[in-house]
Amino acid sequence: MGRLKHARFLLRITHSHLVLRRYFVVNGFDGALTMMGLILGFLVSAPADLAVIINVCLGAAIALGMSGLSSAYVSESAEQRRALGKLEKAMISDLQKSTHGEAARLTPLLVALVNGLAPLIISLLILMPLWLGSLGVPLPVSPLYAAILVALMLIFLLGVFLGRVADISWLRSGLQTLLVAVATAALIYLFVGG
Repeated sequence: MGRLKHARFLLRITHSHLVLRRYFVVNGFDGALTMMGLILGFLVSAPADLAVIINVCLGAAIALGMSGLSSAYVSESAEQRRALGKLEKAMISDLQKSTHGEAARLTPLLVALVNGLAPLIISLLILMPLWLGSLGVPLPVSPLYAAILVALMLIFLLGVFLGRVADISWLRSGLQTLLVAVATAALIYLFVGG
């Protein structure tokens, strides 16, 4: 069995594949809204140098990634140890060297990676227009507005993904997540921009 197939198998026997999907969406959404919020905060504030904006957003992206990585690993390790302990008690057997024992050790790592990488990667995608702008690459709109457009697009796509998972209208689901982003932007303008 290949490594990828084996990892999928371990995720399936622990039901962690469902957790992975949820963590990807939840933390990806967090990353996108956080970056959008930071960039909007810069837009409604006194003008700042693009390098400062990039550094602040990159710092937040790294913090989101590390938070997701460490929190998921700690919580998922505890859950997997608990589940393995219950299974060992029910079977009156030590399962540390079994497939279930391997799954209890490996799945927290996989879940933590997804939980940490989702907000980091999505944040980095949103920051691309800022990096391009800082390099002098011409963009159709200012780098900050381009970054917000990327954030909105990614938020919409996360909604589309959720629609596919739930087997409901992908368009409706995408528009729902986009509505959350627009409401967030409105709150930022109301409380920060005023």
